[in-house]
Amino acid sequence: MTDLQGQVALVTGATRGIGKGIALGLGEAGATVYITGRSVADDHGSEPAQVSGTLDETKAAVEAVGGTCITVQTDHADDEQVRDLFQRIDQEQRGRLDLLVNNAFGGVKALKEAYGKPFWELGPEIWDATNNVGLRSHYVASIYAARLMTSHRRGLIVTISSWGGLSYIFGVAYGAGKAACDRMAADMAIELKPCNIASVSVWPGIVGTELLSQFFKGEVDSENDDPRAAAFKSGYNWETPLLTGRAIAALAASHDLMKRTGQVQVVAELAKEFDLVDQDGNRPVSLRSLRFALPFAIPSLREHAQWVPDIEVPWPLLLIGALGAPKA
Repeated sequence: MTDLQGQVALVTGATRGIGKGIALGLGEAGATVYITGRSVADDHGSEPAQVSGTLDETKAAVEAVGGTCITVQTDHADDEQVRDLFQRIDQEQRGRLDLLVNNAFGGVKALKEAYGKPFWELGPEIWDATNNVGLRSHYVASIYAARLMTSHRRGLIVTISSWGGLSYIFGVAYGAGKAACDRMAADMAIELKPCNIASVSVWPGIVGTELLSQFFKGEVDSENDDPRAAAFKSGYNWETPLLTGRAIAALAASHDLMKRTGQVQVVAELAKEFDLVDQDGNRPVSLRSLRFALPFAIPSLREHAQWVPDIEVPWPLLLIGALGAPKA
């Protein structure tokens, strides 16, 4: 078990999905975990019940695995609330913050409504809906986190990104935002390195969150649907949010952290390196593994995927493949 005893972490957007899984992974590793979100208790607002989540629910789940969790209701579209969040951490933890995980993302509803439409048929508001609570809020949170971390000359800033920064998935605004997240993490790493603070971008795989399941529900009913949606919906090589949490915990505790700063870290590859398993005991392969790519493209191979070599495809070859990928 990864040991983060005594460390203080903040996970933004942790009421459900990947954020909740990250909080669980850090909590079971022994960190004191601050979590943010807009819903505290049972007020689910207008969201469907099956995708709702609250800070209190995440807190209870973290405590159930023996962790310490502190909830702070925060709207990451409001810079003043974010400033107050970090002031609270500063006061309560005497200036200590070891780990920030930039995860909050507000674009799922807008992306679902825009799915399959080219960018010129959408209004410019899709950009803000996708990247305000996302790319921009990650930048704002990183400013305040760095101010705390630099005083102690140690820390790690993780920005949750996606292979959508390299390959077309959910449209132009999404891809541009994720590519910018990767570049932001890399550029922050350059400025933070003299302070012994690492900055990395982390790519989960196909994570079976409540929202992703709903996103693809009904999206593969016609013969004209993007074939990738069928693979997503089938659950092929899915992982749970907890694996991302365990991977980040292992990364935060690693002795060679500064050697990784500025890089993209793939959750499945971290799981393989640190011998981590998902909550069901399985370990998915990387999205750039030949074992993933071939069966993903050829559905008949999925039942025999274990016989395909688990060889990582170089990024340049992935980019070539991305340019020829089918579009939504």
